[in-house]
Amino acid sequence: MTGEDTPRQPWHGPVGRDELVSDLRSLGLREGQDLLIHCSLRRLGHVNGGAATLLKAIREVAGPRATLVVPTQTTQNSLTSRTFLSATAGLDPEARARFVAAMPGFDPARTPSTGMGVFAEYLRTRPAAQRSGHPQASFAAIGPRAHECVSVHDLDCHLGDRSPLRWLYDADAAILLLGVGYSACTAFHLAEYQLPGVAPRRSYRCFTTEGGRRVEHEFTDLDLDDSDWDLLGAALESAADQDINSDLRRGKVGSAECGLVPLRLAVDFARSWLGVRRGLVSS
Repeated sequence: MTGEDTPRQPWHGPVGRDELVSDLRSLGLREGQDLLIHCSLRRLGHVNGGAATLLKAIREVAGPRATLVVPTQTTQNSLTSRTFLSATAGLDPEARARFVAAMPGFDPARTPSTGMGVFAEYLRTRPAAQRSGHPQASFAAIGPRAHECVSVHDLDCHLGDRSPLRWLYDADAAILLLGVGYSACTAFHLAEYQLPGVAPRRSYRCFTTEGGRRVEHEFTDLDLDDSDWDLLGAALESAADQDINSDLRRGKVGSAECGLVPLRLAVDFARSWLGVRRGLVSS
């Protein structure tokens, strides 16, 4: 793992496009590199122009051949999400029924993401953006292969081999962590789908909008577990520190500690680490 050779002073002033470009290049972002981006814009500091400036900076460094991808997950249309369970806890049957009746269906062209941040929403709403059709775990992408990236996303495969994560893995993309830690690293879930043995599964229920009507869907998929992602990320970085050839990089972008992680490295390491931690393979 490599990073900046000397410590940087805290960023005090506004962050402009030129500073972002310089920081992204110092982090190791290269031209033509497809990216899965997780971002907390406010942690970068006061960015002049906000998400628009950050996107321009990333595109300037990554260039026109790069496809940029963000998670655009939704929870407001789900009957099995933590958001729904929290919002309806303690409601009597009548009040719960009214709440459910008012829930929207997912429309990939219009439904905003939930909790994915300002930058993800900005990219999703660009005229050229493409979005996958999963009603709970969608991704949005821009770039020359955006449609190819998001074209396959099966209902019973939130974040597995029939989702955009597999496309990103095959494309040898990198994960750009801007002001967020590994708890936000969606790509680790791809490793969950690839673990040996029979994985625990659960039922999911959600709504979509089709032809102007709300349609309910019930399906079974992996019981996803991100409770140990921070520990997994720490183990990944520790292993990278011991490998002089590792391409995992850490550094500052604006005011934030950030990371650039090869997605294949992250998924392959996670598959091995999770296999041992969850008792599926011997250490």
